[in-house]
Amino acid sequence: MTTTPTPPLAADLISGGRALAAADFDACVLRAASGFAALGLKPGDCVALLLRNDFAYLEASLAAVRIGAYAVPINWHCKADEVGYVLADCGAKVLVAHADLLAGVAGTVPACVKVLTVATPPEIGAAYSLTPQACRVPADAADWEDWVAMQGLWQGLPLPQTSSMIYTSGTTGRPKGVRREPLTPDLEARMADYRERVYGLRPGACTMVPGPLYHSAPNAFALRAARVAGRIVLMPRFDPEVFLAQVQEHRVQALFMVPTMFVRLLKLPAEVRRRYDLSSLQFVMHAAAPCPVEVKRAMIDWLGPVVHEFYGSTESGAVTVADSREWLERPGTVGRALTGGEVRIYDDAGRRLGAGETGEVYTRLEFLPDFTYHGLAEKRADIEREGFITSGDVGWLDAHGYLFLCDRKRDMVISGGVNIYPAEIEAVLIGCPGVKDCAVFGVPDGEFGEALMAVVEPQPGVPAPSAAEVRRYLAQHLADYKVPKLIELRSDLPREDSGKIFKRRLRDPYWEGMGRAI
Repeated sequence: MTTTPTPPLAADLISGGRALAAADFDACVLRAASGFAALGLKPGDCVALLLRNDFAYLEASLAAVRIGAYAVPINWHCKADEVGYVLADCGAKVLVAHADLLAGVAGTVPACVKVLTVATPPEIGAAYSLTPQACRVPADAADWEDWVAMQGLWQGLPLPQTSSMIYTSGTTGRPKGVRREPLTPDLEARMADYRERVYGLRPGACTMVPGPLYHSAPNAFALRAARVAGRIVLMPRFDPEVFLAQVQEHRVQALFMVPTMFVRLLKLPAEVRRRYDLSSLQFVMHAAAPCPVEVKRAMIDWLGPVVHEFYGSTESGAVTVADSREWLERPGTVGRALTGGEVRIYDDAGRRLGAGETGEVYTRLEFLPDFTYHGLAEKRADIEREGFITSGDVGWLDAHGYLFLCDRKRDMVISGGVNIYPAEIEAVLIGCPGVKDCAVFGVPDGEFGEALMAVVEPQPGVPAPSAAEVRRYLAQHLADYKVPKLIELRSDLPREDSGKIFKRRLRDPYWEGMGRAI
């Protein structure tokens, strides 16, 4: 398979008070690619990334692509056991990690994995209240910056372009790596047009990444921006007023956001919001979670008709898009299928439904390279029907093909744009001393859209754990965002005839009057 020569990276990088010119950025990527190859990485191998938003994240990701390998972002909120699972499951040969994050997981990194440590930069240290000592690379560790500087420039032939292998949790409680086939040359032009429509990235544009790079949409946005944009501003942590100040300072034109960011921005006093000039914004894309109608309308009123939305998933890519005009004409829609995309609605019997009929949403993009679940190819069949795949959402199409969502068939909770699967939490919670059974589900939350709630049935004959004890137990085994915000103890949980907890009876009262089907 032949590919066209890879053009040099276009974007300058900015983070806090640091800057990296595009030419130096490109050289770092070429040196890292050469170094990865020297470590024995081959096409199809994996480079794991345990990093916050930093230059090194983009350098390592793009270096992996240059040699045909997969970058595997790891959610840095994960605890040691969760990180260890991903490293082992993907068979990572290299781990690139920030110094402060590595200190908490070092004991779970397989001995066969080459570890390259990145000094945690000052702006990230300040954002997360880290000590200077925690941010330093230990004397006995391989320093990423020094290691990259020692490598020669990659001289290899261009290889088919891979994408990041994002791990997404499933109803079985274990995350699965979405491994997509490399992009073939005949699809590259179509993908370029598609990415421009979805991300609004024009040559030379100034962009910002306010969300974490371990999430699929910010990850894809930033990697594309590195190739076409003029500048990328990385935020170490989203702060609403800092965000406004940076948009004004750098004259940001395009960015990707999640609805929780909208909520936090709108909570700022009106006089604070008026203080900043946001007139440079030309394209604000959002996705990853339902956006309340009143929030979306307020953002369009504030920023103008520059707010866009897409619907999709890590597995499907972005399939539908709605601009501000389309949304104002059809409030609540998540858009209509892009050229080359298609949306179908099926009932539980597999019958394809017509306009206005509600069922499970299935989508397809004809030009998106196919994917499998790494090491779990059989799981692909669980979400596929006639070549279309589903994320478990329930919705309907209007007569013009605009998609509206009204429910999620599976139990997945989306909190602040993050997908959380209760089965994973329940599998840990059931091991807590004094717990007989439990149910975890989402309840309404004004800021995050949904918050996690756990209802726990204590084990008879032993002291019942308190809510604080349950929370501490979960925090030892799961990332903090997976620990339920609300924990309630009940002695008699509603059950189906099979003995399974009737979770819907627990959940429904919280959603009554919220305008959402359950």
